[in-house]
Amino acid sequence: MFGLTGGNLAFLSLRLWLGARTLLTGIEKYSATITTQEPLLDATGAPDPSGAMVEIEKKVYGFSHYHPVPESLQTKLGAEPLLPEFLTRPFYFLLGPALILLGIALLLGITTRLSLFATGLLYTMLTAGLILIGQDQGVAWLGIHIALVAMALLLADHTRFALTRS
Repeated sequence: MFGLTGGNLAFLSLRLWLGARTLLTGIEKYSATITTQEPLLDATGAPDPSGAMVEIEKKVYGFSHYHPVPESLQTKLGAEPLLPEFLTRPFYFLLGPALILLGIALLLGITTRLSLFATGLLYTMLTAGLILIGQDQGVAWLGIHIALVAMALLLADHTRFALTRS
């Protein structure tokens, strides 16, 4: 079928998974959960006559909700002497956009090898921060991501369905 080999399909699967994972992680940096109060509705859909209100939580997205890392981690990273603010501030600023751009590049197959390598570098930088604050579970998860990036790079000769062949 279309001259596809196991290697082509393996690489495509890895590229799509890594692209979706990276893109959606970047998009989630712009999410928030907001709580609103709405009238309690009766069985007919009319507001309860007692005026009772219920709290409704909604997930929303927007530039104003940007949070590169959870506040608890940001506090721990801020206390780490090997991570001075002049390094972390630009990293935090660029993290969300970088994840989104790399995810799109991987999904579309734009300079795939370079996109994979850049994704691996980004995950390595995230790993370094987690190592310094003792978040071993996060380090392990990122280690799996690095292994998947490395496998994808080994399979990159099998590129199909990409905008560029490199």
